[in-house]
Amino acid sequence: MENPSSRRVLPLIEAPHVGGRSAMTCRFRCGNACDHEVPNTTGNEYFGDLAVRAVSRRGALRAGALGALVVGAGTAGVAAAVPAAAEPDASTLSAGQHGKSGLAFAPVAPNRQDALVVADGYESAVVVRWGDPVTQDAPAFDFDNQTAEAQAKQFGYNCDYVTFFPMGPNRGLLWVNHEYTNEALMFRGYTDGNAAPVEQIKIALAAHGGSVVEIRKNGSSGRWELFTHGPRRYNRRITAQTEFAVSGPAAGSALLKTAADPSGRTVYGMLNNCSGGTTPWGTVLTCEENWNQYFVGGNGVPEAQKPYLARYGVSTTTAIPSGSRRFDRVEERFDLARHPQEINRFGWVVEIDPFDPSSTPVKRTALGRFAHEAATTTLAKDGRLVVYMGDDGRFEYLYKFVSAERYIEGFDRHNRTLLDEGTLYVAKFTGDSPAAEIDGSGKLPSDGAFDGSGTWIPLVTGSRSHVPGMTAEEVLVYTRVAADKVGATKMDRPEDVERSPVTGAVYVVLTNNSNRAAADVDEANPRIGNKHGHIVELLESKDDAGATAFAWSIPLVCGDPNDPSTYFAGFDKTKVSPISCPDNITFDAEGNLWIATDGNALAANDGLFAVPLRGPERGRVRQFLTVPCGAETCGPLIAPDQRSVFVAVQHPGEIEGATPDNPASRWPDGAQPRPSVVVSWHRQGKKIGS
Repeated sequence: MENPSSRRVLPLIEAPHVGGRSAMTCRFRCGNACDHEVPNTTGNEYFGDLAVRAVSRRGALRAGALGALVVGAGTAGVAAAVPAAAEPDASTLSAGQHGKSGLAFAPVAPNRQDALVVADGYESAVVVRWGDPVTQDAPAFDFDNQTAEAQAKQFGYNCDYVTFFPMGPNRGLLWVNHEYTNEALMFRGYTDGNAAPVEQIKIALAAHGGSVVEIRKNGSSGRWELFTHGPRRYNRRITAQTEFAVSGPAAGSALLKTAADPSGRTVYGMLNNCSGGTTPWGTVLTCEENWNQYFVGGNGVPEAQKPYLARYGVSTTTAIPSGSRRFDRVEERFDLARHPQEINRFGWVVEIDPFDPSSTPVKRTALGRFAHEAATTTLAKDGRLVVYMGDDGRFEYLYKFVSAERYIEGFDRHNRTLLDEGTLYVAKFTGDSPAAEIDGSGKLPSDGAFDGSGTWIPLVTGSRSHVPGMTAEEVLVYTRVAADKVGATKMDRPEDVERSPVTGAVYVVLTNNSNRAAADVDEANPRIGNKHGHIVELLESKDDAGATAFAWSIPLVCGDPNDPSTYFAGFDKTKVSPISCPDNITFDAEGNLWIATDGNALAANDGLFAVPLRGPERGRVRQFLTVPCGAETCGPLIAPDQRSVFVAVQHPGEIEGATPDNPASRWPDGAQPRPSVVVSWHRQGKKIGS
């Protein structure tokens, strides 16, 4: 790694926008969602409304058998079952009294450097960057001579979710999402989609989606590199124009039928894929998130459809929203006035087989339709598959899916049907403290913890709806509306959801919500104007991921440790790193939580942090690396041997006012900024975090 001190520190061109994000990021990533009215206008009860009632029944869940959860097994990310622990009190969920974290690195100081800065003793290198050849016949990247044909064969833009499929100790397949494009940094002289050359729009369509690339380990170190010296039989690009199949209860529904696809079973492309997950049978689950921003013509849809569009953040009063990429200029299906059902074909969890480049990706409708963030799989006690999912929006919800049938190891044909039939649930949380003690300041209530109980409310089981007035197909296509109707709990942007491989506890990342007002605070969202975010910890009833009851607590309330509203699981706040806007998470083998941030609102670059969840260091957050100016930290992924960590560096240099001729970052190659996946490893071959 180059010496960070040799790099010029670049000043911000602008003040931070919402939270710590650039206005440019808000425009291209989510269509300025935070500048619009909150789509969720329902009057669902907040925890504060329920708290008094909760006190009288706070022991209801604690009387049940709660312990370590059962998590699945397999190379695709489902861990082996863990032994049951003693029945915990919800206020001390996984605050174990024993266990060593194994973390021993000196934390990286917050900074604004235009470099990837890693902890002392570690090295880092780029694995793959925007424009690198993916397929065998891909041309070399040429920034000033891009074509859509070339981009469809090259690594796409803005890498996000990263996962790895081993093919031996020194070889494997890397899957990477390409969430969105920033045409203002991709092309010289770009203004907006209205004036952009059609070829640029086609390039943007090709730069979305995802990539499968083969990587090889470099010698005995933890460095991994793109394999380029032989046949790349597995390498593949998925784009916004790839053919997809639709499966599950909503497949063939009238809500999914269009003039081009009267069957409602074939879709072209996936859009704005953010986080994801893997299955026990070795496939990728990739999640469509802010897909609503790609459509125009919302004002021209039938009146009956407009409330549903508005619930998903689509303007129904404007023909062409400001900042639109104008994909409709290339493919008219993106014009809702002409094709009002096309939008219903986006917003799903997509399954892709990385080992079969000829396979057709599948949009799984049984998992519901919303701004999907994460699709983490595990097994219930009886072997049914469980998928946890967040809806990344202000005041949106937490979901899980439980399959109807059981997972059978090795029975691939059967297992690939599990995501098509089951029950989709949404979470309702209840705090256990008096409402007066949750005052929005972040001060802990008298029992010393933000905690309580919760219930998974069923929305739909197969073709049977549990929501009055809605069919099963309507519940799956308009899942947000269904969750509104059953009184689900409004959360502060639920993003990644992961399970500890050691304790089995479930961790839900709530990135931030600056819109939470005094009247909205509750015990699971305890701060007014929550611009730094927090993390919720769940334990489900009777050690069973398939259960419908759970206990919860908040181990981490993010921000400046000097801010009294922050909380680090009770650890000494003078010894922790400041952390803001947690986004994606993962675990190491010891059960330490690794947190990637997005939109740091503490006037510093985003980064990757590690925190023990058990033992005397529970809550001790330490920053492991920082990403360059204007970038966010995505992924992260720790290699199976624990000796490497992969991070996707998304949108480097994405700062308002930046252009290709006046870049705010020159990472990683000293020229135009290029989103990239990087790997970091210890110089002496030790495990990550040592």
